[in-house]
Amino acid sequence: MTPPPETDHARWFAEEMHPHETSLRSYLHGSFPAVRDVDDVVQESFLRVWRARAAQPIESARAFLFKVARHLAIDHLRHDRRSPVETVGDLARLDVSEERPAVPATVSRNEKIQLLIAAIDDLPPKCREVVVLRKLKFVPQREVALRLGISEKGVEIQLTRGLARCREFLRKRGVQSLFDDET
Repeated sequence: MTPPPETDHARWFAEEMHPHETSLRSYLHGSFPAVRDVDDVVQESFLRVWRARAAQPIESARAFLFKVARHLAIDHLRHDRRSPVETVGDLARLDVSEERPAVPATVSRNEKIQLLIAAIDDLPPKCREVVVLRKLKFVPQREVALRLGISEKGVEIQLTRGLARCREFLRKRGVQSLFDDET
């Protein structure tokens, strides 16, 4: 008598997924420190992997789990960016020293990187592609123009617009520079 598929699925999950929970939490805390609720990301990641495994076999369970978690963490960052309002217990007890929104005096390097990723993700598709190719992959301007079927001047324009939007995105979140020695 063979065990029901649910039992095999549960055994697979216990053997292939559950052992990675601690390293997944460490990865999320280290790579996405701005994500407020890592527990939610971990649970949702496990749930999505569970559902995916029910639909079809997964070759590399750990890699798939971490990829799902990464995407969910980025989604959480995007959502937090759009929903900045948090519930606060007793507003009368808050010590407010300035009229502008509170911004931490220092933003960690990882938070800056996550904000930069969010800024790039926020760009229009063609603009994002130009910024990634020119500034992250160091592809020459002429090659970018050929790949995307636009003029070199078009590449310059998209790059200028993209970098300006990224700077503004970061500035609105209290980041004046991506480098630690500048404010």
